[in-house]
Amino acid sequence: MAFDYKKEYKKFYMPKKTPDIIEIPAMNYIAVRGHGNPNDEDGEYKKSIEILYGIAYTIRMSYKTDYKIDGFFEYVVPPLEGFWWQDKTGNMDYDRKNDLNFISVIRLPDFVTENDFEWAVKETSRKKKRDFSEAEFMTYNEGLCVQCMHTGSYDTEPDTVNLMHEYAGKNGYAPDITDIRLHHEIYLSDPRKCDVTKLKTVIRHPVKKEN
Repeated sequence: MAFDYKKEYKKFYMPKKTPDIIEIPAMNYIAVRGHGNPNDEDGEYKKSIEILYGIAYTIRMSYKTDYKIDGFFEYVVPPLEGFWWQDKTGNMDYDRKNDLNFISVIRLPDFVTENDFEWAVKETSRKKKRDFSEAEFMTYNEGLCVQCMHTGSYDTEPDTVNLMHEYAGKNGYAPDITDIRLHHEIYLSDPRKCDVTKLKTVIRHPVKKEN
């Protein structure tokens, strides 16, 4: 049976519906950076997802090619994730979607090296007959965070974020969103196939211990 990161690492991908403090280790990702409203059909965000999944599945199916990745095992491609921020503000303003910056990511198995990643970018570009070089190999060490499962529309996320920050404060932590520690979402539902009231999204915010 293929290794499933969501099932094997439930504390990262299937948190409770109530906030919790968690330490997130460094992980490697396929990453694409961009800007703009994620709902725009021809926008940068939708294009970033096409790039991510193209490369992710090239790596996933590499064992069927002549290119062999050392230590490879069969696995389920991890869920889509996103880091989000807006310039000159410490908070997410959900009414200013056009001002959003993002890094769209999909986690890479630890056995995938930068050389393997570069092969996958070139191979995907060759197969799809388009340039996938916009993608990058990114290592991100998220560290100490508060996280919670959010159910429902993305536009109602502030309610969950408020609960997270309230919980953090009561337990001696303060939000620590900076230029490099970002609002993080993990998408467990496909909005094209799921009723908006049932969408499941992991929301994660960096925190620090209060003095």
